Amino acid sequence: MMPFSYHKPASVSEAVSLAGDSARFIAGGTNLVDLMKENVVRPERLIDISGLALDGLHPTANGGVMIGALVSNADLAWHPMIEQQYPLLSQAILAGASPQLRNMASTGGNLLQRTRCYYFYDTGTPCNKREPGSGCPARSGRNRIHAILGASEACVATHPSDMCVALAALEAVVHVEGPAGKRQIPFADFHRLPENNPERDNQLAADELVTAVELPPPLFEQHYRYLKIRDRASYAFALVSVAAALRLDGDVIQHARLALGGVAHKPWRDPAVESLLVGQVPSEALFDNAAQALLQGAQPLSHNGFKVILAQRAIVRALTDAAHRAAGGGA
Repeated sequence: MMPFSYHKPASVSEAVSLAGDSARFIAGGTNLVDLMKENVVRPERLIDISGLALDGLHPTANGGVMIGALVSNADLAWHPMIEQQYPLLSQAILAGASPQLRNMASTGGNLLQRTRCYYFYDTGTPCNKREPGSGCPARSGRNRIHAILGASEACVATHPSDMCVALAALEAVVHVEGPAGKRQIPFADFHRLPENNPERDNQLAADELVTAVELPPPLFEQHYRYLKIRDRASYAFALVSVAAALRLDGDVIQHARLALGGVAHKPWRDPAVESLLVGQVPSEALFDNAAQALLQGAQPLSHNGFKVILAQRAIVRALTDAAHRAAGGGA
């Protein structure tokens, strides 16, 4: 780990004034500290935001919820408002990491997780995400955990978050602040596909700070499912995950949301596929058609072709579970 200076600002405005390309914000540190220990990230300046007033959670005027960036994953998952109105989010958070990590990890930090690609963490190998232009050995090397959708020649890494898959399905909005002021970013636009610049995970500028995540009014309190397929039952990242949410009127689907994790550089969602479900009666055939449509264009690598059929079956299972879940079924 390289030497760095440490700052603990008293306000958001002071924090962003200290930010820049050579600086990193730190809250729980559950990902950043690992990256620093491995010399993957070498900030010259750490800006500790853990003391800022960004840890609240409260209803919004339109019936949604505003979640402060410093709310811990554990507090968010177990908050009565989230459990009752956004149980899909609670279920997704509890599928991730371990209780100890969830106690430390922050909402804002979860959005900014870096990939768990083997080559990204191994500074002895090339990696376009770590060193732009050096190459992507995952394309021809070990690529079992890598992307099947939205990848590029420059990068086939996947985004590791469970929470973000649910936030994508719920159409959250990310609130950020920088020297130029405040702005809001729809969750669908927050994370980037790799294209030719895989070193950029998201749309944040180097001097911008995530201050909150806003959820719209609840629609999916009854019919939801977060399904995570992984190599072991606990503390493992998803090979494939599915956030499925339905709003039913009798036996007919009124609203549908579907997002995938573990398959792309960002949570993968296509509203056009969701529209195929609206106005239909839930069935295995309907859900299988949606799964095939969402996975259209998948480009598996030499070792991860199994993800295509795994994702297809996981989508059908998650949608089926969501359709049959009774109110109050819990997370």
